[in-house]
Amino acid sequence: GINAEYGVPSQMRPLTEEETRLFFEKLAKYIGRNIKYLIERTDETYCFRFHKNRVYYISERLMKKAQHIGQSELIGMGVCFGKFTKAGKFKLHITCLDYLAQYARYKLWVKPSAELSFLYGNNVLKAGLGRITQDTPQYQGVVIYSMADVPLGFGVMARPTADCRNLGPEEIVCFHQADLGEYLREEQSLV
Repeated sequence: GINAEYGVPSQMRPLTEEETRLFFEKLAKYIGRNIKYLIERTDETYCFRFHKNRVYYISERLMKKAQHIGQSELIGMGVCFGKFTKAGKFKLHITCLDYLAQYARYKLWVKPSAELSFLYGNNVLKAGLGRITQDTPQYQGVVIYSMADVPLGFGVMARPTADCRNLGPEEIVCFHQADLGEYLREEQSLV
């Protein structure tokens, strides 16, 4: 749309069909059909918007207010779910962890001894595996929790649940994708 205050096209816009497909495919790896709970809310109408290669989850009420800010002044609005890379792929950001954790189909819990290693950006090894959702397939997106049920980040399973029992302690169970430590390590690139 046109930004009324400056008379220039606003960069904040709905996602194209292709962007929506890529975004929902990535999101579905973690929350599956629970995507519908993000869109079909009873409290308020929410939507996804594209702004500066990032996808934001925002209430329509807040979005209407954001449209009155100049495109160069607007840094972001709502919750950033991730961004599109120059290669056209979509990468989820740690900033969407609260929503992934709320609707995750598959979960993995790490032992206290493995929490820091994961929060420094390392993969989850068999020695650090506390619990895991039954029948989690290989390459499935999982939300990673502490044993106290605090969401720490998310990753992709390196092996199915059934294979995890027979692994050696130093073998990778889950590939790291994002963790809470990124708020400190990658502060500049998250905004």
